[in-house]
Amino acid sequence: MGQRVVITGLGIISGCGLGIEPLWQALLEGRSAIGPVTRFDAGGFASRYGAQVPASLGAKDHVPKAYRKAVKLMARDTELAVIAAAQAVADAGITLREYTPEPAPAQAGATYAPERVGCHIGAGLIPAEVPELAAAFVTARDPDATAEDLQRRNGFSLRSWGAIPPAQGPAPRVIGGMNNLPPLWMLKYLPNMLACHVTILHGAEGPSNTITCSEASGILSLGESSRVIERGAADMCFTGGAESKINPMGLLRSHLVGRLAPTGDTPDPAQAWQLVRPYDCGAQGTLQGEGGGILIAENTDTARARGARTYAAISGFGAAHAPRLPGLPARAPREGERNAWALAASAALRDAGLTADDIDAVIPQALGIPESDAYEAQGLAEVFGARLPSLPLVTLTPVVGDCAAGHGGIAVAVGAKILSEQTLPARLHAGNPSPSLQAGPTPSRAASLRHVLVCTGSLAGQYAAAVISRAP
Repeated sequence: MGQRVVITGLGIISGCGLGIEPLWQALLEGRSAIGPVTRFDAGGFASRYGAQVPASLGAKDHVPKAYRKAVKLMARDTELAVIAAAQAVADAGITLREYTPEPAPAQAGATYAPERVGCHIGAGLIPAEVPELAAAFVTARDPDATAEDLQRRNGFSLRSWGAIPPAQGPAPRVIGGMNNLPPLWMLKYLPNMLACHVTILHGAEGPSNTITCSEASGILSLGESSRVIERGAADMCFTGGAESKINPMGLLRSHLVGRLAPTGDTPDPAQAWQLVRPYDCGAQGTLQGEGGGILIAENTDTARARGARTYAAISGFGAAHAPRLPGLPARAPREGERNAWALAASAALRDAGLTADDIDAVIPQALGIPESDAYEAQGLAEVFGARLPSLPLVTLTPVVGDCAAGHGGIAVAVGAKILSEQTLPARLHAGNPSPSLQAGPTPSRAASLRHVLVCTGSLAGQYAAAVISRAP
């Protein structure tokens, strides 16, 4: 890939607040955003803590007045992406076509024409809001069910959730509970709504795509944006991801697959982050977060021509898939089978024209889930070998939680900030990480940094890696 694509804008929203600076200060100080879940009553869950975005931050304050009605159709994930994208535009110092109710041509003074602006945003499985589902569920009752069946299922009938065909004859269909969802329900929860609203708001008419590979989505989107700019199909792209799992459906799904650390009612909420212990074989799981990292990626030449401040260059990208998924029952590796984390990282290094010895720091996923951490550690060892114990790791999860599809964009933004500031942030850890990894607690410190490797992986086995380099 070389260094034809640079990062010029960082749009971050996380439990630390709005913008890259609140997150960066928290990282420097070793301060976590994890605390009690307050957005809903989480008392029925074993895991009741996470890193919430401040409740005062909503998309209504970050869109034009004429677009505020559309916020009613935004799921939380979409709001996070819209807010982060607005931050990225402001941070990059660019001017794009502003939203108008009617189609409009490119505005005079716009940095880029609409057709030269792309958008690639990673998204997750957006959970429906419980009140909307409940209003439909209560109507899903099977008229032919016995009282015993209704009691056993709390009155809910899967058959009645859809439409019930007539038993015989020309009797009309009985409309099921699913049809009582809000009329525009689908437009709120489709994962491509994140990119949809961002492109409408900023007049982006270039190549656009949504990638739904959970935690791998953000870096996969970064890779696609880079390729689009590399082949000349766009001069600038919105790229990254956003997601919130701090909601009943998100917590339940993560609980059912065994990813969350049980918190109970932690006596000191300020110490809840101590439950997140990356690379500690005694760790019990991770804690949820929510957030988004939307970055502005630009062609190096056009960015230089407009006098843009450059945080970092995107030097390499790689992706792979694990044939044996972390967290599922183990089996003996097949002959010749390689670790997917290592495959993705190696592909990114090759793409950048670098070797493992050129990497000065790594931002791994480091969730604190023993199975996924062990697989990640195996990949780190395969790529870096004997050098691994001396290689600095930057672990974000104890600070912002597991932000799922938003994690990769946040991680790349932190990597870009590390390179521009030439500083390694503090690292939080309250357990006993593997001695073969630099994952234990440490204060922030100045460092000479040329290249940073950022990697994320998903429960379904997708892995993505990016090499970002000091600005040319």
